[in-house]
Parts: sequence; C-alpha cells; structure tokens
Amino acid sequence: MKSIIRQRKQSLKPIETKDKSIEASEEEPLSPSSRLFHEPNFNVHVLAILGMKTRISTEQAPREHLANTLLKHPRFSSLQVVDEEKGGEMKWVRTKVDLDQHIIVPQIDEQNLQESPDKFVENYIHNLSKTTLDKSKPMWDLHLLNIKTSDAEAVAIFRIHHSLGDGTSLISLLLACTRQTADPNKVPTIHGNKKSLIDSSEHSNKGLQRYVTKIWSFMKLFWNTIVDVLMFMSTTMFLKDTNTPIKGRPGSESNPRRFVYRTVSLDDIKLVKNALNMTVTDVALGVTQAGLSIYLNRRYGEGKKDGGETEKNNNLPKNIRLRSTILMNLRPAVGIQALADMMEKDTEAKWGNWIGFVLFPLKVALRDDPLDYIREAKATIDRKKNSLEAFYTFSISELALKIFGIKTSSSISHRTITNTTMCFSCLPGPQEEICFYGHPLAYIAPGSYGQPHALMINCQSYVNKMTFVLSVDESVIPDPHQLLDDLVQSLKLIKDAVIDRGLCHE
Repeated sequence: MKSIIRQRKQSLKPIETKDKSIEASEEEPLSPSSRLFHEPNFNVHVLAILGMKTRISTEQAPREHLANTLLKHPRFSSLQVVDEEKGGEMKWVRTKVDLDQHIIVPQIDEQNLQESPDKFVENYIHNLSKTTLDKSKPMWDLHLLNIKTSDAEAVAIFRIHHSLGDGTSLISLLLACTRQTADPNKVPTIHGNKKSLIDSSEHSNKGLQRYVTKIWSFMKLFWNTIVDVLMFMSTTMFLKDTNTPIKGRPGSESNPRRFVYRTVSLDDIKLVKNALNMTVTDVALGVTQAGLSIYLNRRYGEGKKDGGETEKNNNLPKNIRLRSTILMNLRPAVGIQALADMMEKDTEAKWGNWIGFVLFPLKVALRDDPLDYIREAKATIDRKKNSLEAFYTFSISELALKIFGIKTSSSISHRTITNTTMCFSCLPGPQEEICFYGHPLAYIAPGSYGQPHALMINCQSYVNKMTFVLSVDESVIPDPHQLLDDLVQSLKLIKDAVIDRGLCHE
C-alpha cells in the first residue's frame, strides 16, 4: 500500500517530445486550469460508472463506435507534452490512438466469485482509484465489466483525467456519444434550469418602483460578492472548517477512494420541489444537509454509554462550520447536440477548464421539522445566486498563476480546498432512456478521485431516477453505506412531511 501511495503522490511529469512532424495547427497550449491538474496535490481523475440493461456482447462494437465519435474530439486523441522551446510549457499534440490500450475487458468468472457481484464492482473501482492514467498516451480509458449486479446486467467505467475538461463537460461529452433508445437518431434531451445571477422582481413593475428594484438588486449583488470574496480569501489564508469526523486529513488526496451509490425516485424529489416551489438542486442540497446531520450525530455519539439511545440524543457540537466546495465551469454551456456535431461533422465547440470556486455553507443540526433542511438550503442557494463569487475566485486564481506561477497557484488552491470539508455537485441527466453504443443504460453514476476532500457527493438524474454517488476516503469515513442510508432516509422523512401536511398538489 505504501508504494501505491507514493505512486499517487508523484507529480505527473508529461512526456517530452522533439518530434516536429506535428503541424502547429494541431497543437494548442494547455489552459492554466488544465496544467493545475498535473500538480501532485491535484492529480484528479473523473469516473463515469454506467449500468447497462444488457450484457456487453463484444468489445469490437464499442471500438468501432469510439473511433467514430469520442476519438474525433481532439482532447481524447492528443498527448499532453512539454514544449522545450517555450520553457517547459505544456501543449496538446494530436496522435494516433490504439484503442487496445484504452479498452480494458477483464475476464470474470461469475460462478466462482469470492464476494457478491456488487461488492466485486465496488472493489474493482476502489482498486482502480489506487492507480493513475499513463501519461504516454491520451489520458482516458474504458473498463467493461460483464457481470450481473443487483441493478445492472453489466457495468462500464469511463476514467478520464481532469486535465481534459471539467466534470460537467466530460459527462456531457459522454452523453453526446449516446442516443435515445426510442429514436437512435436523436441525442439525449437534458433539462436545463435557466438561472439568473440576480433574482429580479417581476418585470411587471413599472416606473420608479422598477428602477428602485434594479438598484436594490445591484446593491445586493455587489455586497454579496464582496462578502463572498473576502470569505474566500480568509479561507485561503486562515479560516478552517470544524474538524468533524468527515473532514479529510493532510494527504487525503493520495488515498484510494471507495465509490458507493444509491438510486432513488426522481418523482419523490420533484414532489418536494413542486410542493415548496424549489429546484431539484435545492431539494438535493437539503437532503444532503439532513443526511449529514444524522450521520454526524451518530459519529459524535460513538462510544457513549446510553443504552442505545445515542441516535435519539443531540450529540452534535454547537456552531459547526462545514462547507462544501462547488467547482463551477464558467464557459458557456455547449450543449449535447453541439458536442455530437463536433464529433460527427467536425464542427467546432468551445472546450476547456475555466473553473471558479463557490464555498457553500451547510448547516449541520438536528431539526424537529424535516422541511427546515430544505428551506435553509434554498435560502443559501438564493443568496449565492446573487453573487459573482465564482467569477472573482476564478480571476483571483488566474492572477495568482500569472504572478506566482503554477506551483504557488496550486498550493493556494489546495489550501483553500483543504480548509473546507467536502465537494458537492448536482447534474441534470437525460429525460428519456438512452443507449450507450447499443446498450440501454440503467443508471449513470459520476464521481472522481485524487481530490483533497475525504467526501464528495454527486447527484445525477436520469429519466425518473436520481443517483446519489459518494466518493469517500475510507480512513476518514469507514461506513459510506451508512451515510447513503441516512441520505435516503432523509429524503423519505422530507417527502412524508410534505404529504402529511397536504402540501403536494396533483
């Protein structure tokens, strides 16, 4: 294990090249954010776990489709190399891809497994997180596991280095490789919430009232942005989260990760959303606050002799500071169809890592009313919508990179993240069933490893389901399935509260 940890802690040292045969038009420098992911404390890999409704018949089918889709994207058919003539700067260089080196199909004897199929897949991914992608070839691979689990006939695991793009763009690109089951000529339909940074009043306001409303909205935006930027700078310098049982220890980014996930009904989440006039993300964050509160209350109560009553008592310390880092890509959304056209018709689409930070405070407490978790989450989200925090944190990071260089900028970003507790994302998925190269999908479960946080929670919707995906450092969170149970139980408590009070409407 020690040798594995040492391997993970090493900085990626991209191959050097003196080959002049590649034309300049096929070369492009790495963005600062992409270069950041080559630092040893940010060697992040993105995973997309795809549950299949059918067995993966042959490995030849995905080869043919990948060559005509994913490999058309320059990032998936390029090396990341050092340009000696420009002082060691890194650039993308197109190369010929040997798919045999990127598609892994392990031989599995299902009849003689020493563990359950679900545990086999879980351990396979856990072992995968102990390794890094080979930098001498395009930094991605695809693992095809022909094993029947409790919720799928087979499992595919895409692993992609974070330097190729932000998590949202990478998942969108993979979805652009899929087609609707009902109509193989159509790409998936993704529901996008149209959000505004400023929560304006109704446009029906006229005259002086409308003018005053705009001035007030601008003042709120200005004030919230100042407060958030100062909080970000304070977090970078000295402000740390409370040292709770789920906060990562120094060096956590080098530890392997345990990936566990659970699928719930998206209709249950929408029932709460519609009843309280909220968004899916509001509900998901509220459920996360509730689940973390229950889980931490149990962890703080461990070892207390109370005759089994620990979970009924409030064991939480007062004034816990627990924040989630939300990484936001500031590039305009490309869209599934645009990405599909880019691969099929060689059209252009903007791509890359333009990442800003948002520090999201989570309120950890035991509430008598389960709906308070949702209301508190919505209030915080509405407050964050009235702020340009992500844009300014991105600009500050870019300025630090230009002034101090990649090493110092990496250290600053790492310090900011390690002073918080976790990472959270909520991604909208296809509204209809889709096929991945002819194989209908049962679920989509994205995650990552190599991040400094000991806990990452991803929420991914798909048709009428929502999958909660946890990526945890087991040395910090030894019972991730219990945390999943607490999240699912929290959703049930919140849904039941809505129904019992007659708040839901048909």
